[in-house]
Amino acid sequence: MDPPDDFEALTKAFSGFGVDEDSMASILGKWHSEHLESFRKRTPKFFVEDERLFERWDDHHIACLTKEFLQFKDIVVQWIMHPWERDARLVHEAITKGPQAYGLLIEIACTRSSEELLGARKAYQSLFDQSIEDVASRLEGIERKLLVALVSSYRYEGSRVNEGTARSEATTLAIAVKNVDKKNPIEDDGIVRILTTRSKLHLKAVVKYYKEIYGKNIDEDLDTLMSLKETLQCLCNPQAYFSKVLNDAFKDDADENTKDALTRVIVTRSNVDMKEIIEEFDKQYKVPLTQKIEDVALGNYKDFLVSLIRRVA
Repeated sequence: MDPPDDFEALTKAFSGFGVDEDSMASILGKWHSEHLESFRKRTPKFFVEDERLFERWDDHHIACLTKEFLQFKDIVVQWIMHPWERDARLVHEAITKGPQAYGLLIEIACTRSSEELLGARKAYQSLFDQSIEDVASRLEGIERKLLVALVSSYRYEGSRVNEGTARSEATTLAIAVKNVDKKNPIEDDGIVRILTTRSKLHLKAVVKYYKEIYGKNIDEDLDTLMSLKETLQCLCNPQAYFSKVLNDAFKDDADENTKDALTRVIVTRSNVDMKEIIEEFDKQYKVPLTQKIEDVALGNYKDFLVSLIRRVA
């Protein structure tokens, strides 16, 4: 194939999740200077015409391409890392990014066991010379009270559930949700106590009674209360939560924080409940997760993602 005919293939090689290293190397390795010049002129997506009459890389695309090259490195590093350290670094990243990443704090606090969360708190102190609880207490926004309590919790994980208490707390939750115009439920000490001290089995019972009493799933009442909705999803139905996070990452208009979830979810859940997440994703979105990854990801990054999934499928 004459090198100029490879333009489309080269563009595709670094226009997804990761980079198709093999295609890129085979194409660029045979191009001469005139082919490179032609490519620069024909791909305004990547290059802009400078006032001094040469084509230069678009700065934003350099940053994007650099990030895509790092995808494979990042997934390997995260996979090898001790889970406590990995979660501690994810928490630090979420805190650094600010309110748009607070959902990641909820995810880690609510989908880990009590021992795993305690381990992440120990690792955070070791890595950053401060406690997660202290850092969380300095966060801004109405979520602060909930986030501090979530990352500080050590839940009971036994099988005992007090059905009467669960039914009563379903009513308490419903009243708080229906009075959202007066007060956001996550600012209510009683709601925060229920969400952060009750076992996951107990909270599943609360959600069950909510539907029995009010005739609808609680998710339907929480569309405007995302922190509360994500907290309950992570605690009571993490497979559905992670399936949605993955699907959002695949969308064409996903921002960088949303796209980063693809690596995070596959790595952190691979040894936990990836099989159940695969089944839930297939049920919700009518496409196998491996096929979706094959469609959007590239190169070594894609291969590693698929290998982590197929080992449990």
